[in-house]
Amino acid sequence: MGVLNVTPDSFYDGGVYAEPEAAVAHGLRLAGEGADILDIGGESSRPGSEPVSVEEELRRVLPVVRGLRTRTPAILSVDTTKPGVARAVLDEGADIINDISSFRLDTQLLKHVAAAGAGLILMHMQGSPKTMQANPSYVDVVGEVRAFLEERMTVAQAYGVEAASIVLDPGIGFGKRLEDNLTLMNELGALAGLGRPILLGASRKSFIGKLLNAPPSDRLEGTIAASIIGIVRGAHILRVHDVRAVKQAAAVADAILAAGAGRPGREKSSDHGYVQ
Repeated sequence: MGVLNVTPDSFYDGGVYAEPEAAVAHGLRLAGEGADILDIGGESSRPGSEPVSVEEELRRVLPVVRGLRTRTPAILSVDTTKPGVARAVLDEGADIINDISSFRLDTQLLKHVAAAGAGLILMHMQGSPKTMQANPSYVDVVGEVRAFLEERMTVAQAYGVEAASIVLDPGIGFGKRLEDNLTLMNELGALAGLGRPILLGASRKSFIGKLLNAPPSDRLEGTIAASIIGIVRGAHILRVHDVRAVKQAAAVADAILAAGAGRPGREKSSDHGYVQ
């Protein structure tokens, strides 16, 4: 999944693709590098960010959805929490709604997803983007995230969203301390036990910056490392800014893991990884 932000204030590429022509060109470039899904975001969710209006978010994302829909067969995902935005982009041919709030803000979003037969990504977040990093805390981060995603998935199905259409995201960096992020990444298998694909969004995030003492522009190597560990631990979808680099690394990791699948003493632990 390639990240396509059309915002002025995202933490890594804010403002770079704010114009529709630049955003469409970048989306086509990501697809050409091997992105199966393009995730278009019109509202920044970086820590401390402020929400924008439905009208402003639509102004940012609709031209990009329209421009890409006619020029690439890639799956189009739109990162939004707003029912009005979800309905409009689904009408224009978007395939997935990626809701970081897991519809806690408005269950009407579920009705639009269900009516369109679209995909739905549910993410865990403690608090809101504006407040989530103020003082996050957990007793059992894996258990709490798993219980939250399971409950949200149950509600989504009650509104008519098919279980087969749902993807789960632990929300790396969304209301998490460094140790919470590391623990969740090590325990992705516990979330995969819910029976749905797991999306890992670790690309260039602040936990990598803390580990490397590096700004977002210098976190590619850390992103690749996190992505490969994610594959081993059970992630099915990698949401990244750097599609070509991560896809090449993932191809090598998958080949190595697959080669060990038939060896004595090896037991498959996920769709990707194997453990001794």
